[in-house]
Amino acid sequence: MIRLVALDLDGTLVGRDLVVRPRVRAEIARVRSRGIAGCLVTGRMYRAALPYARELALDGPIVCYQGAAIVDPRSDDVLFDRPLRNAVALEVVAMAQEERLHVQLYRNDNYYCEERNRFSDLYAGLSRVEPIVVPSLREAFATSDATKAVIVADADVASRYVTQVQARLGKRAYVTRSYPEFIEILNPNVDKGEALAFVAARLRVAMEEVLAVGYSWNDEPLLRVAGVAVAMGNAPDAVKAVADAVVGDVDHDGVAEALERYVPA
Repeated sequence: MIRLVALDLDGTLVGRDLVVRPRVRAEIARVRSRGIAGCLVTGRMYRAALPYARELALDGPIVCYQGAAIVDPRSDDVLFDRPLRNAVALEVVAMAQEERLHVQLYRNDNYYCEERNRFSDLYAGLSRVEPIVVPSLREAFATSDATKAVIVADADVASRYVTQVQARLGKRAYVTRSYPEFIEILNPNVDKGEALAFVAARLRVAMEEVLAVGYSWNDEPLLRVAGVAVAMGNAPDAVKAVADAVVGDVDHDGVAEALERYVPA
């Protein structure tokens, strides 16, 4: 029996149009009407995820920032917070700037960059949150940790550069990708799987009673720990390989298909 549904957001619940399709919305409402808990598990900032949680009446704790923060959407209380160490965040800034790549640092549910360009605009458009532009990220984060760092580049550049970031940072950071254009760098002791286990324990749900649906590389840890793991049809092969099932892509209501299959009426 499924008692908790954990859903990735971008590429899973919504495509780049940022709209939850009617069939998906209806299936989530049906599942929630049966008393089954629901939560979002996303790389987004809390305030970029909260509107979707409210729209879909998913009142379980929201996993944000790939698991670096977990927030109760009913009270806005932060239940878990594990940022990237300051020295590592500043090293990421230096690495990106050496390669002339756009980089952003996050703190207190805001994000910061040094200029507006097509990469900052891409991120702002998808998150519907505007950046805070500062003269220097090094100065702005001179003494504070960052919730995460994100390098934004063309997809082919990000695909090549992510291996360099992983090699240089090693065990000092968790490096993953969400959208193909994003390289996300976080505390090494967080990921979506660890965060889902935290949420399930808080809701007193066994992991075998959890259905998780995900799409991108950052969803691999999520799918590895869930009792029932479902990958979207538009997921990379590495993500499909760890799933129990593959459903349609985001444009063909994959989430609704997963709910119909594993939480039948």
